[in-house]
Amino acid sequence: MDWDSGTTRYGVVLVTASSRQEAEAIAQKLVESQLAACVNLMPVHSIYTWQGKVNLEEEWQLTIKTDLAQFPALEAKIRELHSYEVPEIIALPILAGSPAYLQWISDNVKG
Repeated sequence: MDWDSGTTRYGVVLVTASSRQEAEAIAQKLVESQLAACVNLMPVHSIYTWQGKVNLEEEWQLTIKTDLAQFPALEAKIRELHSYEVPEIIALPILAGSPAYLQWISDNVKG
């Protein structure tokens, strides 16, 4: 594979939220503040351990497309807005992508 190593500057950040309203509020602020180019929201069923107890919860998954150079500011904004004590904030690099789409991310995330 001949991937452009520069594409790893872009990434997808995964965050779960307790409700659609919370997910939408976080997504709106991230896009408005140009920390994300796009955020997709999906309902998910989560099974996880918290404080020694297994929990089964309905949550909302945010899939955030961004420039990973903005990760520290993005993480800070999510922590500011999120209701969870320890929210999921996981960044995954984009190893390859359509050049036009990656440029669109770049155009819509502050540099």
